Amino acid sequence: MIKKIIIDEEGNIYYYKQGDFNTKDGNIKEKDIKNGLVKSNLGISFIIFDADFIDNFTKIKRGPALMHPKDIGAIITTTGIGVNSKVLDAGTGQGGLASFLSRIGCNVISYEKNKEFYELSKKNIEDLKLRAVLKNKDIYEGIDEEYLDLVVLDLLEPWKVLEHAYSSLKSGGFFVAYLPTITQVIQLTNDIDKL
Repeated sequence: MIKKIIIDEEGNIYYYKQGDFNTKDGNIKEKDIKNGLVKSNLGISFIIFDADFIDNFTKIKRGPALMHPKDIGAIITTTGIGVNSKVLDAGTGQGGLASFLSRIGCNVISYEKNKEFYELSKKNIEDLKLRAVLKNKDIYEGIDEEYLDLVVLDLLEPWKVLEHAYSSLKSGGFFVAYLPTITQVIQLTNDIDKL
């Protein structure tokens, strides 16, 4: 975990975890790393402040393609979910969406069928000190949860989940599919019309 953000006089940003801090502009002993303006042994000034969620999120281990923060923001604002909303996320990847949803107080359940990505997302969410229920499960086989406020799918064939999602969402719940191609959008909308 990143504990501090350190910025030098030129605006370079350093992510500090532990130990003494060493750069071309001098050294700062671990005991002297505290919030505010701190000088190195060479007299060069650094600004130090606490790292936050977003600082650590930008440094999580990457795996498959990450959902863009602007898209995550659009999902949150369009659906109005928030504290205590019950959300199912499928196609967890490295846990990006699950992390943001957990951060705003949602009760997150996340399905990832790829064991490697499941382990990666589990580690990332633990490192960020967030809470989410992660399942190494194929959502195409069904959804265990009921009365969901939101189902978000980041999958190649989300239309295969429509019936499961429909029966798992509460009345007034939201269904979101994160799709990169228009052919996927067409297939999904055509299949939604058949429900």
